[in-house]
Amino acid sequence: MEQALVAEAKDAPRAADLAFDRLYRSCRDDVYAYVASLLRDAPAAEEVTAAAFERAYRKRNRFDPERGEQRAWLFGIARNAALDELRQRWRQAELAAEPADLDSFGPYEGVEHSERHLAVSAALARLAPRERELIALKFFAGLENREIARVLGVSESNAGTKLHRAMTKLREACDGNA
Repeated sequence: MEQALVAEAKDAPRAADLAFDRLYRSCRDDVYAYVASLLRDAPAAEEVTAAAFERAYRKRNRFDPERGEQRAWLFGIARNAALDELRQRWRQAELAAEPADLDSFGPYEGVEHSERHLAVSAALARLAPRERELIALKFFAGLENREIARVLGVSESNAGTKLHRAMTKLREACDGNA
């Protein structure tokens, strides 16, 4: 007897579930990189990334395309989840030492660091948290200025101006390390 490999129509995934699956697959690495850059703790970044996608999945029916793109909406949720984690850490006051170095995970794992990379890492550490977040949204998460604006709740021109200022400070700090 042959088994049917086709599910019945009632068992087929809904369009909303398929759309969320596409969003997850296209954004998961960027969301993780962004969250990891904020938390500086790879295991916590994995948990927060999972929590962000879980929140997004539960709220998927509330997404309003007239208010912005799905990607920006998702990064807003991820940002809130990361900030929740940071607030929880602060309240618990369990950090006896500095958080894990940003270099301890991500694309540089296991690779000998160049002097330039070390200079950039040191320069990033000297930036204000909001400036580091802007750079993380742009370069770790790969968001466009309009998406960054949506995540931060500011105008696109304001996001671009703030990003430009943060990049200028980063360049100056890197030049100071050279």
